[in-house]
Amino acid sequence: MRTHPAIHAPWYRQAAEVIPRHFYVKSIGTTLFISLFFGAYFYLLKHPAHPITVMPRTWLDSLIGFEPMALPVYLSLWVYVSLPPALLATRQELYGYGMAMGLTCLAGLAIFYVWPTAAPAADIDWSRYPQMLFLKNMDASGNACPSLHVATAFFSAVWLHYLLRRLGSPWWPLLINGVWCGAIVYSTLATRQHVAVDIEAGLLLGGLAAWLSLRHRARTEVAAKAGLPLAADPALHLLK
Repeated sequence: MRTHPAIHAPWYRQAAEVIPRHFYVKSIGTTLFISLFFGAYFYLLKHPAHPITVMPRTWLDSLIGFEPMALPVYLSLWVYVSLPPALLATRQELYGYGMAMGLTCLAGLAIFYVWPTAAPAADIDWSRYPQMLFLKNMDASGNACPSLHVATAFFSAVWLHYLLRRLGSPWWPLLINGVWCGAIVYSTLATRQHVAVDIEAGLLLGGLAAWLSLRHRARTEVAAKAGLPLAADPALHLLK
């Protein structure tokens, strides 16, 4: 039984072959993950364990102005994070990816619990932007740094780049991937959901988690091809 599409097929045909595989695991798993995440997320926002720290503004926050039209890009994260698991071919890959993404979010939630933070209040009359009100009313203090919006976007971008390269993708889907991720990062500042320090911490968290998970995946594949057990690596045990 094949676990990957034929390597000589065009990349888009390989993608079309992989996407329907384990469809129910992908769809139900993604929905369940998002539901559990938001349950824990909103619980922590309503029950902070410590006093909330207001994050500082930097020159980058002054450089990037408020832009309500960035809201659709901000919300597009929930489509974007569904793309990497859609391109995974086996249940083992799906479980490994889900574990790595889950641990990334748990790390962020743990930081929110130990050190709740908030973005500084913006000098904006939100009643003039009704499309933004639901987001501002839904959110609460305690979830600013690191930005999990940015962390999950960057984690997804690194994995999607890897998966597209594995399919033999040309340059333009890789460019779209990078631009989309960059636009989501920009939108977190432009909607005033976060400040630059939150973004930087989110990039660090998402990038580190993606690097560790892909490193573990590469080591596992090499060991499997050689018929050898995976050597102990304490830094990677969390991503198994």
